Amino acid sequence: MAEHGEPEDGDLVSEPSRVGVPDEVQEAVRTLIRWAGDDPGREGLRDTPKRVARAWREYARGYAEDPARHLSRTFEEVGGYDEIVLLKDIPFQSHCEHHMATILGKAAIAYLPADKVVGISKLARVLHGYARRLQVQERLTAQVADAIWEHLKPQGVAVVIEATHACMTARGVSTPDVMMTTSRMMGVFREDERSRREVLALMGY
Repeated sequence: MAEHGEPEDGDLVSEPSRVGVPDEVQEAVRTLIRWAGDDPGREGLRDTPKRVARAWREYARGYAEDPARHLSRTFEEVGGYDEIVLLKDIPFQSHCEHHMATILGKAAIAYLPADKVVGISKLARVLHGYARRLQVQERLTAQVADAIWEHLKPQGVAVVIEATHACMTARGVSTPDVMMTTSRMMGVFREDERSRREVLALMGY
């Protein structure tokens, strides 16, 4: 198991700052700068096309991996533990697929094991793998929950995500400090009200 920031098999290990940027990508950024009303040739913007391209390669690095693979290594020797496993306040960053604007948020991910558990860092890795793509929050929530449900086969899965969307706070209605909340409950957390209340209480809701 790779921990402490070490790359796992299949992780992107090349640094975005060292990746070559195709001319057409740089020209696309220059076109956008011109359309916005500035001069891409001026000193402060001269290297911006490369910087933007490399930044987007990093923002979207989730496309280069299958996030669910982080759930492939599980553990069955848990001393008979059969209660909720919860990882909360996991920060993440994504980008809205409608305006390519920033989404900043936090997630709470919980599951009730059946006969196996996974290293807790893997839950965060699954979240980040799906978040590092062009997204909508509803889909992101469902993808994380579905991956855990399919690969761990637990008794229940609960995912709650809270996030702010720059496409709303920095443009359009320009309404700051608005938080969007989405959730997905599966298994006992969906079917049993008592279990659902328990997991939401542990999450702080």
